[in-house]
Amino acid sequence: MADDKEPVERTTIVETGGGGSGGVLAVVLLIIVVLVLLFLFRDQLGFGGDETDINIPDQIEVNVN
Repeated sequence: MADDKEPVERTTIVETGGGGSGGVLAVVLLIIVVLVLLFLFRDQLGFGGDETDINIPDQIEVNVN
């Protein structure tokens, strides 16, 4: 015996409003953590330590042929 009922099409609607901000928050937190770690370990990495010495010469000789 075959089914006596007609086939019925059903549509499922999935609402995803407001759920996309988690990735942005994760990226912002990752950037903040990286900046804090760079600040904490700046001496070991060579960024802005007290031993930073910049020598600028008084004269620069340029020979033009």
